[in-house]
Amino acid sequence: MPDSTISSPSPTPRPRRGRIVGRALTCTVFALAGLLFYVSAQTAHGTDLRTDNSLLKLSDVIQQRSTQNQQLSEQVSADQDRADRLARQQGQSPDDAAKLAELQQAAGLDALRGPGLTVTLDDAPPNATARIPGVPEPDVNDLVIHQQDIQAVVNALWRGGAEGIQVMDQRLISTSAVRCVGNTLLLQGRVYSPPYVIRAVGRTEALRSAVDADPTIRNYLGYVAAYGLGWKVQESGELTLPGYTGSADLRAASAP
Repeated sequence: MPDSTISSPSPTPRPRRGRIVGRALTCTVFALAGLLFYVSAQTAHGTDLRTDNSLLKLSDVIQQRSTQNQQLSEQVSADQDRADRLARQQGQSPDDAAKLAELQQAAGLDALRGPGLTVTLDDAPPNATARIPGVPEPDVNDLVIHQQDIQAVVNALWRGGAEGIQVMDQRLISTSAVRCVGNTLLLQGRVYSPPYVIRAVGRTEALRSAVDADPTIRNYLGYVAAYGLGWKVQESGELTLPGYTGSADLRAASAP
């Protein structure tokens, strides 16, 4: 700023307005830069923000939890078998035993055998291109299985009268939720990669008719023809679905 003393014989020339504005802007830029570095340091906590290490660590945690859930599921299954043996040793009445077996079957807790259908979905090859003239070239979302594709097959099989459904190596129950994260399937605490195999026990004709009539599946089949997504339907004279071995406790519920 100008010198406020009057000892000099003539006043000190004032800086031009442009220089003042320039200096103010320079100070502002340096202040903002310092603030940015401070916020980055606090956010990073000493890590490199430009790497994918945090995402890799998250992926490792998901895989670790998936393995732990599988081990716990096997332990629950073994405990359930021991509990069933103890119940039989205590002498259940025939009526109680029959009622319990009926409830377990309806809940999906017991293995299920019978004729049925197997549906397999898979991603397209990574270098897939349009197979039909006039169809645009695909992007990455056109070449992978989405949550709605798997859910559409499951819903169609239920509508077709399925007595039980298995996705990958797990039996579905009334509280099961099919979710996809990226191109992986998250089901009951475990993670799966394609191809996705869905099995259902029931009348094969009714199951196939329900699958063929579903509009979401028809839309998916358009992508199968256009870009080579995987799709396979097999009828079987006898399928065996495992019983559900996870927890059936409800953690939250809401009225419709």
